[in-house]
Amino acid sequence: MLAKLEQHAAVISDAAAKRARHLLVVLPKAASLVVHTPFKGALEAALARRKTKLADQAKAPVTVDAAGTLVAWVVIDSAQSVFERQTAMRKAVSSLLGENPGGLVIAVLGDTAQRRAAAELALYTAWVNGAKLPERKKINKNNSLRNIILYGCHAQDGFIATRAQAEGNVLCRELTALPPNELTPGAYRERIKALAKEHGWTREEYDFKRLRKMGAGAFCAVAQGSDERDAAIVHLQYRHPQAKKTLALVGKGICFDTGGHNLKSARYMQGMHEDMNGSAVALGILLAATRATLAVNIDCWMALAQNHLSPRAYKQNEVVTALNGTTIEIVHTDAEGRMVLADTLTLAARGKPDKPDVIIDFATLTGSMHVALGSRYSGIFATSDVLARNAIAAGVSSGERVCAFPMDDDYDAALDSSIADVKQCTLDGEADHILAARLLQRFTEKRPWIHVDLSAHSCKGGLGAVGTDTNGFGVGWGVAFLRSFNSQ
Repeated sequence: MLAKLEQHAAVISDAAAKRARHLLVVLPKAASLVVHTPFKGALEAALARRKTKLADQAKAPVTVDAAGTLVAWVVIDSAQSVFERQTAMRKAVSSLLGENPGGLVIAVLGDTAQRRAAAELALYTAWVNGAKLPERKKINKNNSLRNIILYGCHAQDGFIATRAQAEGNVLCRELTALPPNELTPGAYRERIKALAKEHGWTREEYDFKRLRKMGAGAFCAVAQGSDERDAAIVHLQYRHPQAKKTLALVGKGICFDTGGHNLKSARYMQGMHEDMNGSAVALGILLAATRATLAVNIDCWMALAQNHLSPRAYKQNEVVTALNGTTIEIVHTDAEGRMVLADTLTLAARGKPDKPDVIIDFATLTGSMHVALGSRYSGIFATSDVLARNAIAAGVSSGERVCAFPMDDDYDAALDSSIADVKQCTLDGEADHILAARLLQRFTEKRPWIHVDLSAHSCKGGLGAVGTDTNGFGVGWGVAFLRSFNSQ
């Protein structure tokens, strides 16, 4: 649950500022506004001590305990990137939320446009960082933020679009943070069922038995290693009466990844409960679009399974037949993500009831993408230059940055198999993120398609506006892409 919002169009008064216990003051890069800042004396003393000017603090917010009020001042420089502005705001908000306050007062200064932009950024940052993520400690001091009072800006709609995106981000992070004994595929399906009922989504499940009968051999090869037959592909639909376009979101939902017969070491198995993050991103985007009532049709497809080691688990050198008839030679059982995505992409591409205008899949797919980019960018592949440019633009505007990679068809030579239509991967490791994209494209029915390899899904210390390691990367990007895609 996100903090409740109380709005005041008027600039914060000195009396209201002094009543606050945790106060965030957001200013544009204009030194003249210092004179209008609450607790002016404390701010000037802090700047003098640092031997700096307020205009220089766009990257280093100032936090001071002023007469019992913890005050953070942050300067928003419009010349900086969205990511840089988000980072500055996150630092300022984190300095206040570190005391686990129940309430936060935000004062935005500047002209009308500056106040609105500052309010949206400050509220989003406060909402996503003030929400409590799951933890199972005996003594829990991590209380969630309950109330926000905003001065200097009033939105008639209550900042619904900003709140919707924050809700999507928080849902993504909550699911990703759950331990694997709590978020099994079966438990995940129950959570999705409840969400579908709450938000009016149409829901259909393709369970293991049904998928086996349909011939979805790639998905079933991975799922068959589990004792419980709780794996499934779940399809959710959001429809808007004024929508003119349909978007398919596909998410990898491996609730735990042991690596299968090619067992991961302890170091690399740690954290593999987060291998379902792609499905949580897709679900978070769906929730944000629903809450904001975006005029677009969305089909959300989530491939929910676990990659277990058992006598029934698939193994190297097997040949399995995917839903679209493609035969795949298994080379490495830890490349399970591209297997479950193959059949899920086929279902998404065929469309039910509408063929998608574009498909986007999200997956924590390859270690090679993390090697290429680290944890501050995610990589994308697109079937056209226009789609790639739009994807990059969405990264710039959302602050969730992406980098486009090539996937020319001559890479396919590495996936040539002597026994099947295609190899699942290679053992060389070279360009595995590109080879994975080339493999997945075979299952998109030649629809316009973007593949997002979520190397930035977890970043130590947070990323952009989000202060937790698990940052929900992809939800903000997806919302930005949706809005741009829908306006074209």
